[in-house]
Amino acid sequence: MVRRTLIVAGGLLALVLGAASGGFLVVDEPRKSDVIIVLAGETDRRPARALELFDQGYASKIVLDVPAQAKIYRWTQPELAQKYVDSLSQAPAITICKITGLSTKAEAKDAARCLNAMGGRNVIVVTSDFHTRRALSVFTREIPAYKFSVAAAYNPSEFGVQWWRHRQWAKVNFDEWLRLSWWETIDRWR
Repeated sequence: MVRRTLIVAGGLLALVLGAASGGFLVVDEPRKSDVIIVLAGETDRRPARALELFDQGYASKIVLDVPAQAKIYRWTQPELAQKYVDSLSQAPAITICKITGLSTKAEAKDAARCLNAMGGRNVIVVTSDFHTRRALSVFTREIPAYKFSVAAAYNPSEFGVQWWRHRQWAKVNFDEWLRLSWWETIDRWR
């Protein structure tokens, strides 16, 4: 009887934790800062969120992380990013930061160079909603001289906190939990 009760209680606990797992990944708490840094990836959502925060007065500068070597047809991503920035009214406040790292940890190290050139010590990290908790943890650990907050760029076709509703959301939830677990148990201690 006790064993059955423990199994049912354990199953219910696993169900509740699983249902809440998507919401746990998302942290959307930007604070007034000196600089907004937009992590590489999701080029339609992340820069738009940064511009929204900029226009609301959250920071006076934006750093746009762009993979240095990546090409799209014959143009490098930094070339395309510069064309994008030049088309914006906020262009004078935006700096492109060429990065070479392929992980969030490596990107933080690359971004530190650009942040040091910008001045200020308070930074908003803009990234995909599911990536916010891990990105905040990584940047805080890897660049301790700065105070970070984080803003989520939402993309309902990629992820939602009720991850069980769509196959894509479930895959992203599972993948991000693997990455977060790896970061918290292995990579942050190296």
